[in-house]
Amino acid sequence: MADQKHYPFGKDKIAIKFPDSIKIGLTEVEVKTLEDLTLTGYQDHARNVWLISFYFAGMRLSDVMRLKWSDFKDERLHYAMTKNMKVGSLKTPQKAIAILERYKTDTQKHNFIFPELKVLEQLEPYQVQRKISYAGKRLDKALKEIIKAAGINKNISMHITRHTFAQIAGDKIPVQLLQKLYRHAKIETTMGYQSHFSNKHTDDALDAVIGF
Repeated sequence: MADQKHYPFGKDKIAIKFPDSIKIGLTEVEVKTLEDLTLTGYQDHARNVWLISFYFAGMRLSDVMRLKWSDFKDERLHYAMTKNMKVGSLKTPQKAIAILERYKTDTQKHNFIFPELKVLEQLEPYQVQRKISYAGKRLDKALKEIIKAAGINKNISMHITRHTFAQIAGDKIPVQLLQKLYRHAKIETTMGYQSHFSNKHTDDALDAVIGF
């Protein structure tokens, strides 16, 4: 109805700027506390899903829910990230194997590992996404109960696994390797994301000035 040149938004046009959100993950000690917590029922399942996401470099919930047994070969996970369809593989940590083994006795409908999508008869895209969205809300609610029981005074959600991995990685891992783990198309994206969690240089700089 109108020519593209009249559209006010886009490159070199009007841009709506949003402030950066504060990104805080869990520490190694806090993750260990979660691992060692005695849980049952759905809370145990929520903790398992969170840890699997964390063990695979903060894998997005949509990818965790879609995990299939056929994705694992020779103790490696092979999958395409749904957000950008980038393909890759990751070593399956022993901690992850121990969790996955607990789901082998479940009905392997559609070859899925986790139960959330097994209730669907047909894997129609809209229904799959709807189920994943509902699962995310239920998991996040359970995780808030778990973190409270663990005595950890931080917000937690499925998305926090990515922040947690980035925070623990800090300056330990070269940004090029982190780019591969996160499957970012551009290294600038990785550098921008990781800058929220890499504090060593700024901390050292601050100490150099006021540490007298």
